[in-house]
Amino acid sequence: MKDSPTATTGGGEFLLEVRGLKRHFPVGGAIFNRGRKVKAVDGIDLAIRPGETLGLVGESGCGKTTLGRLIARLDEPTDGSIHFEGNLISGVSGAALKPVRRQIQIIFQNPFSSLNPRMTVRDTLEEPLIIHQMGDRLARQRRVMQLLDMVGLRKEYSDRYPHEFSGGQRQRIGIARALALNPKLIICDEPVSALDVSIQAQIVNLLVDLQNELGLSYLFISHDLRVVEHISDRVAVMYLGRIVESASAPELYRHTYHPYTEALLSALPVPDPTAVSQEIILEGSVPSPVDPPAGCHFTTRCQHVRDVCSASTPSLTEYRPDHFVRCGRVEEIREPGQRPRENAGAAL
Repeated sequence: MKDSPTATTGGGEFLLEVRGLKRHFPVGGAIFNRGRKVKAVDGIDLAIRPGETLGLVGESGCGKTTLGRLIARLDEPTDGSIHFEGNLISGVSGAALKPVRRQIQIIFQNPFSSLNPRMTVRDTLEEPLIIHQMGDRLARQRRVMQLLDMVGLRKEYSDRYPHEFSGGQRQRIGIARALALNPKLIICDEPVSALDVSIQAQIVNLLVDLQNELGLSYLFISHDLRVVEHISDRVAVMYLGRIVESASAPELYRHTYHPYTEALLSALPVPDPTAVSQEIILEGSVPSPVDPPAGCHFTTRCQHVRDVCSASTPSLTEYRPDHFVRCGRVEEIREPGQRPRENAGAAL
């Protein structure tokens, strides 16, 4: 096995590279809280190629959204680096950050709260073009009409306000706004979790079509494992601020190595009423990110835990080609000759 600095497949040029990224928030309040920090993101390595979708999954509170905000430069990292197209963008601010804003955009989870209720669709889509001084008024108007057509909205909707649309339509407006500046990378932060199931499929298919048409790269953040499986080329599993497993989507969904990933995938419903449930019930709750367990963060809930698990922090290691696992006992858990767990509910 070998350690991986990027938790991704080898070779090729990366659009985005994140190394050792951390975001620790100070805990305020009482005197005894001084010096304590919420370790929302605690040393993340990942990379995304041009035209690739990396799915990021994990329980609520594991740090997925914070990681997305760091990459989109909406928040400052405590430590680590972010490279975009080979250029260091972490620590960059002011005028130097403006070109990065054009290349990295974000789609927010709640399509209503992310839109200004006092701005029409036309104003919402034209605003980023004005800020970045792209074209004259006529050119901007043509771009607005083009964006509406790209996301499947009628041109006459341009003079309406957000409250006049359904949730799915509002998310289409959010997608159009993210596309306005011709970005190369879009952070999709739970873009369908607030929508009905039937609308979710429409939005996911729209994102896939736009990616094929425009060559976009996505960081797709979600807790819905089925949606992530459908849209992602590769998947990274996050637990308490760390990536614990990463592989191609087909590989990860059929063969899992980390006990946490195994538990998540075992909970997926199988569309077979005669199938015997193999769900793994995790005991206890997620530890506080203010005071995470020593060593492996999963020790308090892992059925395979031993004393050695708390003695040192395991690194993200390539257990098999392009499949990375953060577990110090993975070779003991998966005995020689033993096949990894095969998930009956995956890849349906």
